Amino acid sequence: MLTAWMPMAVRCVGTGRPHGPAGVFPAVPPLLRYGANLDYWLRILRLMGAIAGQIELHNRAASGHHLLTQCSKFGSWRLHQGFAWFPRHLGDWTGRTSTEAPMTRHRHQRTALDTMENGKIVSARDAVQLIRPGDTVGTGGFVGIGFAENVAVALEERFLTEQADDTHEGPKVGNLTLVYAAGQGDGQERGLNHLGHLGLVSKVIGGHWGLVPKLQKLAVAGEIEAYNLPQGVITHLYRDIAAGKPGHISRVGLGTFVDPRHGGGKINDATHEDLVSLMKLGGEEYLFYRAFPIDVAIVRGTTADPDGNVTMEREALTLEAMALAMAARNSGGITIVQVERIAERGSLNPRQVKIPGILVDCVVVAEKPEYHMQTFIEPYSPAFAGEMRVPMTSLKPMEMSERKIIARRAALELRPNVVVNLGIGMPEGVAGVAAEERVIDLMTLTAEPGVIGGVPASGLNFGAASNTQAIVDQPYQFDFYDGGGLDIAFLGLAQADSEGNLNVSKFGPRLAGAGGFINISQNAKEVVFVGTFTAGGLDVAAEDGRLRIVREGKSKKFLREVEHRTFSGAYAIKRGQPVLYVTERCVFRLTERGMELVEVAPGVDIERDILAHMDFEPIVDAPEMMDESIFLDAPMGLRERMVSQPLASRFSFDPALNVLFVDFERIEIKSERDVREIRRAVDRLMKPIGKKVFAVVNYSGATIAPDVFDAYAAMVQDVVDTYYLEVTRYGSSGFLRMKLGSTAEEKGEAAKNFGDHGLATRRAVAR
Repeated sequence: MLTAWMPMAVRCVGTGRPHGPAGVFPAVPPLLRYGANLDYWLRILRLMGAIAGQIELHNRAASGHHLLTQCSKFGSWRLHQGFAWFPRHLGDWTGRTSTEAPMTRHRHQRTALDTMENGKIVSARDAVQLIRPGDTVGTGGFVGIGFAENVAVALEERFLTEQADDTHEGPKVGNLTLVYAAGQGDGQERGLNHLGHLGLVSKVIGGHWGLVPKLQKLAVAGEIEAYNLPQGVITHLYRDIAAGKPGHISRVGLGTFVDPRHGGGKINDATHEDLVSLMKLGGEEYLFYRAFPIDVAIVRGTTADPDGNVTMEREALTLEAMALAMAARNSGGITIVQVERIAERGSLNPRQVKIPGILVDCVVVAEKPEYHMQTFIEPYSPAFAGEMRVPMTSLKPMEMSERKIIARRAALELRPNVVVNLGIGMPEGVAGVAAEERVIDLMTLTAEPGVIGGVPASGLNFGAASNTQAIVDQPYQFDFYDGGGLDIAFLGLAQADSEGNLNVSKFGPRLAGAGGFINISQNAKEVVFVGTFTAGGLDVAAEDGRLRIVREGKSKKFLREVEHRTFSGAYAIKRGQPVLYVTERCVFRLTERGMELVEVAPGVDIERDILAHMDFEPIVDAPEMMDESIFLDAPMGLRERMVSQPLASRFSFDPALNVLFVDFERIEIKSERDVREIRRAVDRLMKPIGKKVFAVVNYSGATIAPDVFDAYAAMVQDVVDTYYLEVTRYGSSGFLRMKLGSTAEEKGEAAKNFGDHGLATRRAVAR
């Protein structure tokens, strides 16, 4: 083996041990120090010369002179037992012989390879010199959180400098394959926009494209190969690459544009290679996402020591940094980590180390504060880092607008003790409403990059959160999501069609990308899509509990067929997943027959304001009125609604006795919405039973608002007609019992009223 004959004077980048005089590294027997590990030596060779050609090994054991020669595009270099000689693209040479002059192709600062007193600490400029033409580069980050801005700037500068230098010798950096999971950019210049140059990248595999318009432009124009894969899949793929697996198997993406039957995630006609294939296991369909080596990982932390151990105490998220670094290490590649400060060797708490030094090759200290902001807005928020908790009263309530109206209606789907995901954009408003209505503590809000609990932030702060319970690595968060851990998800609505399919990823020449949308929408127990009914200049006003369309939007969002399928309605129906589509003027529900209009805002005309602005006709079967409190500029009383006894727990059916027990003790029926919810609860319970039953209803302490009593009585009568053989009522309110009873008698129905629970029950059981 290579290490068996190679006791040369060489050492890995930043081992932290002092070098000998005149830059000569002490000879350390490799078998004793590193073991017989060929991959280790290949990594050393990569760091020293960016291997691009053949390696010739010459063993001159008789003379005691060991020589390793590499013939590469960069020129040859040699490692001798008594000295080390490095190519100029890695910095000024040290330990060179008097007969061999230094090469002068590039003028860069000294790197970790010849500044061993600094361990693995190098400049950003020197770190990016290790990136070779054609490398596959994986970057970590979420919007601006955890993104190594300084390294991206240095890579861009290297590319532009080399392209402008006609005298440049050797290969120029370029033709890179870029891989990233979440959107990493500000929608303008920062983040991965630094890499949006034709020639620098030739292939991009991204999870979200909306924040990187410079890369997006290349992809849409067909100037690069481009893929859009689910964000969670890419984070899991990093782990599978690290583990040496052939790829990632998942149901995520079935029925969407990622499915090979609908495009396989390819963005343009210039993209031909299949990264996704359909397979069957146990008779079930799955997608197989093929693995590939990661040559360079670029990630970020807070503090590093000279050995490359990295902590993340000031970061808002930990993301996929560990998985990506390990994928590069086990692919034979390198990892570059940007940090904001350096600690003494051995001083870091091992429990706080998020990336161990064995995975790190270069540590770059950010050269400017703006290169290491916590987010692209916040230089540093102690609340985002979990250093402190902030009072909930410090969160400013949303102003009344179509955004708040939509968020309020969506928030009515919240229940105590649920685990919730909020997508970027319009869904962020649900967190604002939940905070304003004081119900944050009744549920657990999450965001896909790893936030659990607290209040997720919005805009370019999205991904961070205040008052979190925990922050986990992004791949683990998607494990939880993909496995069905989410009770309900609120996601954006850009386009929908008659089959309930949704598009949030591609609109003509604009490429937004799916991000984590596919993972989340396909696997949540329930999903609520939120967005305005039309787009482009929409203006609405809420007045006295009613909605007025001031100016209609220019673009329709409910189309006959979406142009890019990010969510499959058919797959949701197959899974039995409840799906709602919430807008400012109406609510649709996905059914086996298609999209059904189930709620309409007060003041909205169905024909004029809804059907006239759709490309298909939904099912319209007596839709209900949206809750008026949504349109009033006052709290909705959401907490009181949520902490009251859930309707589902008020119903109990005894199949042996064929008796339905209804406990309406101390119930408050204050609005027509309450009436509708009771009816839906009865329907959900009774329809599966499939026959009429006897009913016993407890009205002890119940109150029904006078202005909704007629609606309630009509609902009760319809329930009796549909489901009951006989109904027996009891409770403390004789007036309520008698009034409901008289309504039944007018219809000739069997209805009895008792003031005693035992008597009412015995009466029902006797039947």
